[in-house]
Amino acid sequence: MQNVIIFGASGHGSVVLDCIEKEAKYNVVGFADSFEEKGTEVCGYQVLGSEYDLPFLIEKYQLQGGVVAIGDNSTRSLVVQRILKIAPNFNYISVVHPKAELGKGVHIGAGSVVMPGVTINVNARIGKHCIINTNSSLGHDGLINDFSSLAPGVCVGGNFVLGKGSAICLGSNIIENITIGSHSVVGAGSLVLDSIADNLLVYGAPARVIKKRIASEPYLAGKKKLQSLNTLQEKKM
Repeated sequence: MQNVIIFGASGHGSVVLDCIEKEAKYNVVGFADSFEEKGTEVCGYQVLGSEYDLPFLIEKYQLQGGVVAIGDNSTRSLVVQRILKIAPNFNYISVVHPKAELGKGVHIGAGSVVMPGVTINVNARIGKHCIINTNSSLGHDGLINDFSSLAPGVCVGGNFVLGKGSAICLGSNIIENITIGSHSVVGAGSLVLDSIADNLLVYGAPARVIKKRIASEPYLAGKKKLQSLNTLQEKKM
């Protein structure tokens, strides 16, 4: 069984850990986290250092891969970019909880995580470093581009396209044949009836444009912590 590490020791990291344990394909050696102290215990595993310690950790634990378990799309992208500089040949695993249902012809990209209760229908494609969260569903022939996410309880119709770095938040519903641009966010509980351009925040039933946004703008709860982490990462890059 290959040894792997999880980048991000937050609540989302714990959920990803549970998925890996349930899938039983990899052996988790611990967490790497820039925000938590080395030696901190999370769900019975230690924080072994940060991504800057990766060359040492690869050698010490014979790491053969890992996954970036950070819920915010732009922050997850920053960490992946940093790891690329530190360990250019690092291998990312995809994680699929055994209680997820994947249809024929579904593709899951490296670094992506599919949570329990998810349904992904035939010929759908999930890009790299995406999150398909608990009890969400993606219709046939859908495309989720890199560093994007579906939150818990999202329901998406067929022939859907989600742009790079975009997020569909809790419990939103999207009809068939919709395209959402890059770095856009659909607010929780929304109903999307029309396609959405790049770099927008939309919300409501039916969803309407609230404002323009930038790719690095946090959209999850706990955004002060995310902002602090983004600042820390930008200083170190």
